[in-house]
Amino acid sequence: MSATLHVTCPACAGVNRVLADRLGGGPVCGRCRAELLPGRPAELDGPGLERFIARNDLPVVVDFWSPGCGPCRMMAPQFDQAARELAPGVLLARCDVSAARDAAARHAVRGVPTLILFRRGREAARISGALPAGDITAWVRAAL
Repeated sequence: MSATLHVTCPACAGVNRVLADRLGGGPVCGRCRAELLPGRPAELDGPGLERFIARNDLPVVVDFWSPGCGPCRMMAPQFDQAARELAPGVLLARCDVSAARDAAARHAVRGVPTLILFRRGREAARISGALPAGDITAWVRAAL
C-alpha cells in the first residue's frame, strides 16, 4: 500500500491527500480542480509562500528573485526546466522579494537569486547565484 502525502494546491492553498504512487498521474486539487503538480514553478506571494512550504510533504525549492535583477531573469527559464526535470517528486516556486519583503526578511535572503530547499516547512539547503538547470537539479538531488 502506498503512503499518503499532503500536497498543497499552488492556486488555492488547499491541502490535498495524494497517494505517493499516484503523484505522476496528474492529480488535481479537490477544492479548485487546479493541477497540484503542474511541472512549472508556482508564483507565490509572502503569505502564500508560508502556507505552501509549511503544508507540503513534498520538498519545495523556492527561487527568491526580483524582476529588476538581470541574473534572476536569465535564470528563470533554467528554473522552469528544472521544475520539469524534478517533477513530480519536488515542487518549485518563485517569490518576488520586491513584492514580498517580509518573506525575504523571514528567510534571511540577502541577495537574489537565492534558492532555498524546504522539507516539511524547514530549510534544508540554500544556494545563491544564477545556475543552469542541470546544476539546480544536481543541487536539489544532492540535498535530498
